[in-house]
Amino acid sequence: MAVSGAGKAGSPALLLKVVMTGESCVGKTSIVRRYTEPGAAAAFSSSSYLATIEMFQIFFFLPGIDFKVKCITLNGTRVKLQIWDTAGQERFHTLSTSYFRGAQGFVLVYDITNLESFQGVTSWMKDIHEKAGDDVDVILLGNKCDKEAERVIPKHKGEKVPLITDAFFGFS
Repeated sequence: MAVSGAGKAGSPALLLKVVMTGESCVGKTSIVRRYTEPGAAAAFSSSSYLATIEMFQIFFFLPGIDFKVKCITLNGTRVKLQIWDTAGQERFHTLSTSYFRGAQGFVLVYDITNLESFQGVTSWMKDIHEKAGDDVDVILLGNKCDKEAERVIPKHKGEKVPLITDAFFGFS
């Protein structure tokens, strides 16, 4: 359920919680930063994915999770996206899935160059539906499309994942 709140100058804003999830090192943090912090993409290295875990444990005391806010206008409606970036490491799995409740949408990310990340998609989908319900929207996103020569997951496999009914995208 979306939450209504006050926007700029008193205009109503719709609050939507979107959770980024998937295995470790698939690029979730890079995607979130690229979307919410224009210009940060060039300075953000894929080798610094540990920032999701370490930096936010120290500063925000939320182990395995961070969130960013981005305000957009969609069909004339002001929307405040609260984008939760979860850690994919097994040691944070139970904690990360506890943040699934109350989400209106999920972006389930896998790395097109990493078979294990794709094999985990079904398990993540099960967790999403168990914790957030069957009515929640899910986007499956195959990341690192700039590494086409290293691709091990054919595009058609991502498009046919069981339980994914909303949308499939590739991203780099």
